[in-house]
Amino acid sequence: MSAQNLLVEIGTEELPPKALRKLAEAFAANLTAELETLELAHQGVSWYASPRRLGLQVKALEAKQQDKEVEKRGPATKAAFDGDGNPTKAAMGWARGCGIEVKDAQTLETDKGAWLLHIAKVAGQETKTLMTGAITKALAKLPIPKPMRWGANKTQFIRPVHTVTILFGDGLLEGEILGKQITNQLQGHRFHHPEKISINHADDVFDVLKSAYVIADYEQRKAQIRAQIEEAASAVNAVVAMDEDLLEEVTSLVEWPVTLTATFEEAFLDVPAEALIYTMKDDQKYFPLLDQNGKLLNKFLFVSNIESKDPSVVISGNEKVVRPRLADAQFFFETDKKKTLESRLESLDSVLFQKQLGTLKDKSQRISELAGYIAEQLGADKDLAQRAGLLSKTDLMTEMVMEFTDVQGVMGMHYARHDGEAEDVAVAQNEQYMPRFAGDNLPTNLISCAVAIADKFDTLVGIFGIGQAPKGDKDPFALRRAAIGALRIMVEKELPLDILDLVAKSQTLFGDKLTNLNVSTDVFEFMLGRFRAWYQDEGIEVDVIQAVLARRPTKPVDFDRRVKAVSHFRTLDAAEALAAANKRVGNILAKNDITSQGSVDESLLSDDAEKVLASQVAKFATDLAPLYADGNYQEALSQLAGIRESVDNFFDNVMVMADDEAVKQNRLALLSQLSGLFLGIADISVLQK
Repeated sequence: MSAQNLLVEIGTEELPPKALRKLAEAFAANLTAELETLELAHQGVSWYASPRRLGLQVKALEAKQQDKEVEKRGPATKAAFDGDGNPTKAAMGWARGCGIEVKDAQTLETDKGAWLLHIAKVAGQETKTLMTGAITKALAKLPIPKPMRWGANKTQFIRPVHTVTILFGDGLLEGEILGKQITNQLQGHRFHHPEKISINHADDVFDVLKSAYVIADYEQRKAQIRAQIEEAASAVNAVVAMDEDLLEEVTSLVEWPVTLTATFEEAFLDVPAEALIYTMKDDQKYFPLLDQNGKLLNKFLFVSNIESKDPSVVISGNEKVVRPRLADAQFFFETDKKKTLESRLESLDSVLFQKQLGTLKDKSQRISELAGYIAEQLGADKDLAQRAGLLSKTDLMTEMVMEFTDVQGVMGMHYARHDGEAEDVAVAQNEQYMPRFAGDNLPTNLISCAVAIADKFDTLVGIFGIGQAPKGDKDPFALRRAAIGALRIMVEKELPLDILDLVAKSQTLFGDKLTNLNVSTDVFEFMLGRFRAWYQDEGIEVDVIQAVLARRPTKPVDFDRRVKAVSHFRTLDAAEALAAANKRVGNILAKNDITSQGSVDESLLSDDAEKVLASQVAKFATDLAPLYADGNYQEALSQLAGIRESVDNFFDNVMVMADDEAVKQNRLALLSQLSGLFLGIADISVLQK
């Protein structure tokens, strides 16, 4: 029998939409691993999924395993026979286990001796006899945090199972999986085709399911929804800001997508758009519509799972569902405006930030002080930064944010504007949380930057200060995100702030609350680790990062300039030779306990090669000083690349460890100065080829 396609489908109750893709991908990966273990050749495993099914297709799966030979080594020949040449008990026991007589065994000769050997021929098993076990194992390894039981069945799965379908070509496999007998029956659409439908060949699954009102191919369904949404938006002269996460979730919620347009009362548009959008997207899974200028319209799109004979009924139903939620948002907004943000400061005293670190009011006051300190260093308005920091958590006490937590910050901005706060103070209420995720926007003004950095450093210093650093995957205070966010702001906004300085200032604001005496070092090391992870994600070579880490720069913007300079230097022709030379220099200096730069006595220079090198080192020390001061490290390293020939000539013609102690020490001083030129930027000796 030749290779054929395999179909596996598990029909279930509605699966969790946010976990659907992950489950399907894991199912495919798990079965791929099982097939590899069984040594069954195939041309790939692909998955499909919908709310009521997880499916796999294995292309060109071999009908049986290959026959193979298995070597079974026995005892050494000297232990296999006694002095009379008769088999020992060890030999006979081994032979019995192999199903042969000792006389039928072969001998394996090696340099280390000889052993009895039996080569057993093992016939490959048929695929159809192996699949039930392989699929069962693949399902058992799915990432299911809380499996369910149903009925009298002792089997557990993420949702109750109704059908298990496994076809190998046109052949139905036999057996039971997840408490269900394997059949050729598939679930159709819950409403349009509630009856089960038969399938007779693995290749027909998508066509069969489509006839039962199921678009089973996940990516095809997603593309169809995207196209429907764009077409529906265009039909009303609107645009939709496509939210990929929402599109993904909706794709996991429907099997037969039909996109419809609905409206709500224009009066609701007086509520900040962000609150309305949050309500529509997160609560109802709707797609808000914007006009050509990006202003929210009183229209939205939704994706139905049925093709109604009267779409107006479906539209009306969804409009009735969303209206109370929008009315809630409107009520919260009008109620919240009756109190200023400043008047909510005292209520922050009732909310604990962390038991040892105090309340949100305490945190707000620390953020205010630190933000003012940062603003001064950046040449920004200290008073505005302090004001923005003081109000930064007050919107958490509003009705709107208590109900819709994801609009924290942005509602603070709207309420601050309503209160008549300075625009920079208002904007900072929203931008303090930036960047919220990888690739997110950064704060747009210096006041926002100051508050965002202050908030993140307050959390980092506070949590590290009480000895609760992240461990493994556990990071309850999101310290990794806080660190990378602060670094991104300082680097991408080119803010000349010093990590150790900010940590020290933050420490003083906690008073005697901190118990970890090494908090400064711990936070600094943690942030260096985040730097490394960030640059690796950006594709920067590890040795480049290590070269800069060796110098431990404390200013992120300075760190970034060094990384970019070393990355560029690494591409130069002279880089490899100079890296090797610096490594050699480092070893020589280390062996001679040279830890600081001494002066070079020109009168002790006798060889032309050392005179030339000494002259160049002295010139570079003068010429490069302004470049170092300006952080123009790329130009500095580019110029230093020109010293390669002099370095090569020095090592080719000069004996560093001269018999004359004064000459030796002079040459060591020269090498120390040479090394210092590079170490002013990075330790390039760690660069690899």
